[in-house]
Amino acid sequence: MAKKKTAEKALNIDNILFNCRDILRAARNSGSFFEKRDMMLTLVFLRFIGEKYEDGIERLRQTLIEQGLDPEDENIRAAFFDDATFTDGTYNLPLEARWSTIINTPAPGLNVALDTALHSIATASKDLKGCFIEGTFTTRNLGANDIKKLVDEVNKISHKAFGEEKDLIGRVYEYFLKEFAVNATKEEGEFYTPHDVVQLIAAMIEPYDGTLYDPCCGSGGMFIQSAALVKSKQGDINKINIYGQEKDAATYRLAKMNLALRGLSHNLGETNDSSFTHDLHKGLYFNYIMANPPFNLKGWYDENLKSDVRWSDYVTPPESNANYAWILHMLSHLKKTDGVAGFLLANGALNDSDTLEIRKRLIQNDKVEAIIVLPRELFITTDISVTLWVLNQNKKGGNYHGRILRNRENEMLFMDLRTWTENSVKGESKKKVRLVTEQIEKAADIYHTWQSEGTDGTKYEIPELYRSVAIAEVETKGWALTPSKYIEFVDHDLEIDYEKEMTRVQAEMKKIMKDEKKSQQMLEDAFRGIGYGID
Repeated sequence: MAKKKTAEKALNIDNILFNCRDILRAARNSGSFFEKRDMMLTLVFLRFIGEKYEDGIERLRQTLIEQGLDPEDENIRAAFFDDATFTDGTYNLPLEARWSTIINTPAPGLNVALDTALHSIATASKDLKGCFIEGTFTTRNLGANDIKKLVDEVNKISHKAFGEEKDLIGRVYEYFLKEFAVNATKEEGEFYTPHDVVQLIAAMIEPYDGTLYDPCCGSGGMFIQSAALVKSKQGDINKINIYGQEKDAATYRLAKMNLALRGLSHNLGETNDSSFTHDLHKGLYFNYIMANPPFNLKGWYDENLKSDVRWSDYVTPPESNANYAWILHMLSHLKKTDGVAGFLLANGALNDSDTLEIRKRLIQNDKVEAIIVLPRELFITTDISVTLWVLNQNKKGGNYHGRILRNRENEMLFMDLRTWTENSVKGESKKKVRLVTEQIEKAADIYHTWQSEGTDGTKYEIPELYRSVAIAEVETKGWALTPSKYIEFVDHDLEIDYEKEMTRVQAEMKKIMKDEKKSQQMLEDAFRGIGYGID
C-alpha cells in the first residue's frame, strides 16, 4: 500500500516532462530546441484531444444507456457514434487520429502513425488545421525506441490526473522554454506569463462578457485563465469573443491548439504577424484587453509607422523601445465608452525620460486608472521588476458587473505589492515567488473598493500598500507613475521603544561580559595548574 502511494506521489507533470526532456536530449535527430518543443507540444495535443474524444464517447454511451438504447447495436452505433458531434471543444476524431490507435502502434511505425494522425485531423477539421506542422515526426524520424519511450511518457499526462481546468499545454510550453531555451528572453518573444499573474489581471478587470483582445497572445494563457475565471463565477464562456495576434509562428500554432482544445471560439487572424506592422484586427474595438507584451522590445519600428494613426493624438513612440507603442496600440483598440485594459510592462516605463510627452498626455487624457508594482521574481526567464497597468475609458461611474462605480475622473490608484514575497515556489530554480489566491483577491478588492460608490478617493490609502492620488499631484511629480513617489512609507525606526530596547541590550551585554570573565578565569586557572601562570 505504501509503495502505491509513493508511486502516485511521484507521478507529477514535472517528473514526466523531465523524462521527456532527457529522452529528447539523448535521441539522435531530435533537432533544435524549437523542434524538440514542437514535437512535445504536438504529442501533448494529440494526447489531450484524444482523451477528450474518449471521454466524450463514454458520456455518449452512458446517455444512450440511460435512454434505454444499446450502444453496441450496429444501427445505434452508426446513428450516434460514427458522426458524433460535441459542443464542449471535443472533436470527433477519425480512427487513425485517436490516441488509443497511436498508443497501440508498434514502435517502428510510430513516426508514420503520428503524422498520419495529424494529416487526418487537419483534413477533418478546419478549426484544427494550422495548429501544428504536418510531417513533424517523419521529418525528424526519431529512432523507434526513442519515439516509443516519448509516447509512453506523454501517455501519463492527462486532464484526469492533473486537473481539467489547468492550462496543461501552457505548462508544457513553460517547462520546455525554461529547460531548453538558453537564450529565451522576453525581448526574443519566447516567454510564458505565470498563471498567478494572469489570474491577477483577470481578477482586476473582470472580462466576464463581450470581446477580449490580446495583441501579443503567446500560447493563449490570458484567454485560458479568463475563461477559467468566468466559469468560477458561474458565467457563460460563450459570451466571450476572443481576438488575438501573435508574431511567432510556432507560438501562434500553440495558441490555436490551446484554444481549440478548450472549445473557445477565437479569431487570431489567418496567420502569425506583427501587431505593429500588420494589425490583423484594424478598425475593431474591444471591451477588454489583457496583455504581457515583450519587455523593452527593440527592433519593432518601421519607417511606415512614423505617422501611424495609433499615435496621431500623442507622439511617435521611441524607436529604441516598444513599451509605449504597445500602450498606444492597445488604447487604439479599446472601446471608446467603456473599454478596460490590464497589461504588464517593465518598471522603466513608469518614468522614462524619452516617453515623458506620451505619458503626460495619457495622464492628462485620464486614461490611466491604476498602477500596481508587482513582487520581483514572479517570472521564470527574468527577474526584472514588472508593473501592472490598468487603462479605463470610463471613469465616470455607473453599473459594472453588478457593482455601482463612483466617478473617478482625475484620480488614479497606486499600489505597491513588492513586499508580497512570502509565498515561495518549491522546487523551482528561477521563479522564486508566487501570488496565492488570497493575495490576488486582496489586490482586486483594494482596486474594486476604490472604484465603488461610497469610497472617498481623497482619503483612500494604507501606508506602504496603496493610495488614491489626484492627477494634479502627479503633475507636481513631473508626470512620474512610480508608486513610491505617492505611497507613504513609514520609517519603522521611529516605532522603536528605545527605553525598552536599550534595557534588553543592556541585559544581554551584562550576560555576555559575565560569561567572558568566567571563560577568562577558567583559562588562567588551567595554565596555572600546569605551572605556566599567565597572571
